[in-house]
Amino acid sequence: QVQLVESGGGLVQAGGSLRLSCAASGRTFSTYAMGWFRQAPGKERDFVAFITWSGGSTYYADSVKGRFTISRDNAKNTVYLHMNSLKPEDTAVYYCAASVGGRLYDPPAYAYWGQGTQVTVSS
Repeated sequence: QVQLVESGGGLVQAGGSLRLSCAASGRTFSTYAMGWFRQAPGKERDFVAFITWSGGSTYYADSVKGRFTISRDNAKNTVYLHMNSLKPEDTAVYYCAASVGGRLYDPPAYAYWGQGTQVTVSS
């Protein structure tokens, strides 16, 4: 069992930056691949980025590639999402999630989810 708690969301102007954090409980954090997803009002939950258990591989949605960076610190049981050059279309609730494998760009691959943190980008 893994419990995930996101933080770091807020209101930012377009072009600004935010860093989201996701703190995990449990001793097995380092065995999970971790992902970030986002959901805007009235839309489906979309893949943003994932990072493998070791941090050796990362993958991004085309919409955030070059602007967002996912990283993890297994000693701190935390995964991060660094978001730069934010756009109004990045406005959404951002969720972190933990997976033991599968298609890591797909929500069904993730067994554990946080409660989400709101990111609002004003124009």
